[in-house]
Amino acid sequence: FEGCLNFNAHVWLPDAAEVWKSAELLKDYSPGDLTLSLQLEDGTVVEHNVDPKTKNLPPLRNPNILVGENDLTTLSYLHEPAVLHNLKVRFIDSKLIYTYCGIVLVAINPYESLPIYEADIINAYSGQNMGDMDPHIFAVAEEAYKQMARDQINQSIIVSGESGAGKTVSAKYAMRYFATVSSSSEETNVEKRVLASNPIMEAFGNAKTTRNDNSSRFGKYIEIGFNEDHCIVGANMRTYLLEKSRVVFQAHGERNYHIFYQLCASSHLSEFKAFKLGCADDFCYTNQGQGPVIDGVNDAKEMCNTRRAFSLLGIGESDQVRIYQILSAILHLSNVDVKDQSSDTCSILPDNAHLMVFCELMGVPCEEMAHWLCHRKLQTITETFVKPVSKENAVHGRDALAKHIYARLFGWIVNNINNALESTVKQHSFIGVLDIYGFETFDVNSFEQFCINYANEKLQQQFNLHVFKLEQEEYMKEEIPWTLIDFCDNKPCINLIEAKLGILDLLDEECRMPKGSDDTWAQKLYNTHLKQNAYFDKPRLSNEAFIIHHFADKVEYQCVGFLEKNKDTVNEEQINVLKKTGFTAPRKNSCY
Repeated sequence: FEGCLNFNAHVWLPDAAEVWKSAELLKDYSPGDLTLSLQLEDGTVVEHNVDPKTKNLPPLRNPNILVGENDLTTLSYLHEPAVLHNLKVRFIDSKLIYTYCGIVLVAINPYESLPIYEADIINAYSGQNMGDMDPHIFAVAEEAYKQMARDQINQSIIVSGESGAGKTVSAKYAMRYFATVSSSSEETNVEKRVLASNPIMEAFGNAKTTRNDNSSRFGKYIEIGFNEDHCIVGANMRTYLLEKSRVVFQAHGERNYHIFYQLCASSHLSEFKAFKLGCADDFCYTNQGQGPVIDGVNDAKEMCNTRRAFSLLGIGESDQVRIYQILSAILHLSNVDVKDQSSDTCSILPDNAHLMVFCELMGVPCEEMAHWLCHRKLQTITETFVKPVSKENAVHGRDALAKHIYARLFGWIVNNINNALESTVKQHSFIGVLDIYGFETFDVNSFEQFCINYANEKLQQQFNLHVFKLEQEEYMKEEIPWTLIDFCDNKPCINLIEAKLGILDLLDEECRMPKGSDDTWAQKLYNTHLKQNAYFDKPRLSNEAFIIHHFADKVEYQCVGFLEKNKDTVNEEQINVLKKTGFTAPRKNSCY
């Protein structure tokens, strides 16, 4: 706010502990004054310095009568402290987790179950206009459903937010709403199958992170199809950016995908005895985080829910057992011990128990697999020869194989869910629900966080386009009096990532170089962008990292591993061994 401030005006002051503190002006301020005399709510009198260059004054506080409004756009002043304070008042005083911001619904994750999603609540929102009821995910779902039915225009709901914000739960409640109000025929049970896909996708695609016990480690777009009577007739799912690296590595306090722990918790069952499993602590791929148990979660019970969902989708018991057989094989592969022989050669003992179980479960020759875990085939124009690899490269190859198997299995499961949800009736319209990774910034950020945050930059661009650019253009076109809102356009940040000679372009180029490395790629980034791009920076004490100033926060990324993860290579000969398997893969679509 710039200009004059009068005695008794209420403002917000930045605070290191509370982010913002409310204060009252003790005497009039006039342009040119270098300080403000203010009193905090606890009675403390403070002097606030005004920057003589910018002359920016603290943001004004909304009158108390407006605090707690259910739509942020009705506030007199709409800035960061006003938004945060309004959300805080609604959440703390009234336990209200939803607030509108125009057409956008803002949700606060309460990290507990609230009794606001029952069938009677769904019925209360059905047929109502968005502004007539209290803010709710059901109101957004009803608006999409009503516009699809009334205007005959396909709809989509984008669920975005940072990691742990509760996006997946919001997406589930939106789908539950459509399943309840669509009133499809009893014979098809399409709604039940659509909802049954959730526990399966959570088991195979969600994991515990330091921020969230049930974090989606993949992006998901579900298109729900309706007939001319606006009843659900089918659905289709597309997935993005499965975090394959989690299969082989988890940070302290985190877990691998839930399904591995569900399987280990059920290893005592007779149908799983042949898999020779134990507890999750017994396997390298499930014990790195040193926290195999989630408080309040019974993995054995969750396994029952996963199996029940598979059955509801028509994936029979025999196919399910084969899925768990592959998962068990991955766990045993994690414990295959590679021995050093010299600096560039290694070996696996012929009686390695875990390799024998892996090969038995996958139905492949043990000797061949052991050989290709420790060797690779090189091909020139004139000849082909086999070269031994170091222990480090063999371990990387083993982990790459595990990630490849899991990703193919995940893809097979998605394909079969889509087969089960495929419409037998002609689809007339659809509503899409996008549930994708939230913005992430951890102590150590790598290629995965870079891809996730890039996706969120693109989503933010869509938000800017629809909420600011197009809306304001419409006002100007109709010559409606309107004060232009100054918003942060993140297009320059997106250009930094995806334009010619951008970060991705230089990464792909370095991957094609015969001796390309993370270090040389980092140097190319510094040379190209360090002084030329305000959104790019370099840590002062590191030559192996870079910083991007994203719309949400600045994030430091470690360059180590970027090239390898971008190439995503797996030893072709190991895949060829798997292709010779005597293992009978699940029906419909082979995992390999």
